[in-house]
Amino acid sequence: MRVRIRSARLVDPRRRQEELADLLIADGRIVGRGPAPDFHADHTIEAEGLVVCPGLIDTFARLREPGFEYRATLASELKAAVRGGITRVVTPPDTDPPLDEAGLVEMLRFRSEALGLAHVHPVGALTLGLKGERLSEMALLAEVGCVALGQADVPIADSLSLFRAFQYAATFDLPVWLTASDPWLAAAGCAHDGEVAARLGLPGIPACAETIALARLLELARATGVRLHVQHLSSAASLPLLAQAKASGLPVSASVSALHLACSEHDIGHFDTHTHVIPPLRSQADRAALAQAVAEGLIDVIDSNHTPVDDDAKAVPFAESEPGATGLELLLPLTLAWGRERGLDLAAALAPITDHPARLLGQEDAGHLGEGAVADLCLFDPEARWQVTPESLASLGKNTPLLGQTVQGRVVATLVAGRPVFSR
Repeated sequence: MRVRIRSARLVDPRRRQEELADLLIADGRIVGRGPAPDFHADHTIEAEGLVVCPGLIDTFARLREPGFEYRATLASELKAAVRGGITRVVTPPDTDPPLDEAGLVEMLRFRSEALGLAHVHPVGALTLGLKGERLSEMALLAEVGCVALGQADVPIADSLSLFRAFQYAATFDLPVWLTASDPWLAAAGCAHDGEVAARLGLPGIPACAETIALARLLELARATGVRLHVQHLSSAASLPLLAQAKASGLPVSASVSALHLACSEHDIGHFDTHTHVIPPLRSQADRAALAQAVAEGLIDVIDSNHTPVDDDAKAVPFAESEPGATGLELLLPLTLAWGRERGLDLAAALAPITDHPARLLGQEDAGHLGEGAVADLCLFDPEARWQVTPESLASLGKNTPLLGQTVQGRVVATLVAGRPVFSR
């Protein structure tokens, strides 16, 4: 199908370019820019006043299948993804059963592709059952489509097991994606170990739970040469460690969740369980430091850390509630808010959710608007304001600290390989 997107404000984060033009699509790829009067389109999308950018790429979103369908389904969460302008979703291996077998990965990919919505890129389990003991068949998991190996938020306590896992992954040049969290320092906590947790009597998770674990990950990566991606950092104290590792040439990247750029420990308020997330929302100083680190490129990617949780699991005392917040449909407005706060232009603001994750995944034909790029596209109104309510979210998870708040930036249409999959 040949598609013309007319009078669009084209924003290309990879080239840091912005222009008003038509975008021309044929056979699922971008073939040029208009006006090109000799291009005969089968379908025309009027985009005056709208931004057209590469489809967003979310590098951490729990889709809850298999095993947790009572919280969300592939259909509901991929529908939420495209409503949020997301065309590629990386999903972690902490399903039930975990994604530690090729057959489970193949079934997940088959079911997601059958829905015809966003692309799904699974992360395979680094260890069998995510137990941190026996290594998974990493090479086989990569063959069936896993983009990386990881543990989601489940730490490997045994450093020797982690060392062997890194060695094995490095042998096959397979990237490893992990969360930096010391299992003993973090086990009993539910909030940042700071003034708010102390005032509310909540057990805290100190920042050193992250820095100690991060230092271990970086040292083992240095010893093995594995390609390491550290998921959703939360503490300013982690940034010097990351900077030093990058400066020394270590193949390491990092992400932060959009919620940690928007909220802090003070949003817990009167025990709002929607703010119970892992890693915890930390101090205002941490939030500001993380925001600056993304702007400077030290942190590469902004993810949603999308974790749908059922209402019953949140309707309990804070420390007993299930951690997690929905984020697919909020990734764009929260990232735009971060960009405005840092004084960035649209191309720079969108890079951590388009170009940078595309490079991280090795998807060189995604994340930009150049000729030959796959036509995964997000069309949004940067000025539109909308209220976050349970009714406004397609995800079955309605658990977010932003309920009742108004956000800016709303997706109008999403295309995957040149095919419209969502239109408001």
